[in-house]
Amino acid sequence: MQVIVDKSGVKRYLVTLNINGDSYTRVVRANTMLVNFLREEINMTGTKKGCELGDCGSCTVLMDGKPVNSCIVLAVEADGHQITTIEGVAQNDKLDRIQESFVENAAIQCGYCTPGMVLSAKALLTENPHPTEQEVREAIAGNLCRCTGYVNIVKAIMDASGEQ
Repeated sequence: MQVIVDKSGVKRYLVTLNINGDSYTRVVRANTMLVNFLREEINMTGTKKGCELGDCGSCTVLMDGKPVNSCIVLAVEADGHQITTIEGVAQNDKLDRIQESFVENAAIQCGYCTPGMVLSAKALLTENPHPTEQEVREAIAGNLCRCTGYVNIVKAIMDASGEQ
């Protein structure tokens, strides 16, 4: 990672992230959070900002296939990694089976937590295609739904796995 020092002596970092299959190179401050990089630098606003403390999961993205809270990951830590956001889940204008299942099972509700829920579910089903209900609940435990509607979310993930 290249370090750039401006006229004031402030360090900036040249980072390259592979996001949804495309490479993005930007100069960032040391304290730029991944969620802000996604939303402000490359205008991918599907990743939501919630608590900004890593507690609510609304900012969940996949980093090398693993769910992370992008509000507590620095952009410099994501340098060189594969990032999947909600914009990268659908392929060729076709919703992923998890997204279709969320729609079919009325699991979207207000929609604020949905991107994080979908990405946590995607990570789970990639690693464990046929989870139990308990495993689904554990996988989404870091994603808070303020609508308190976990029943349909769990049902949607189970349905997408073919276990419903």
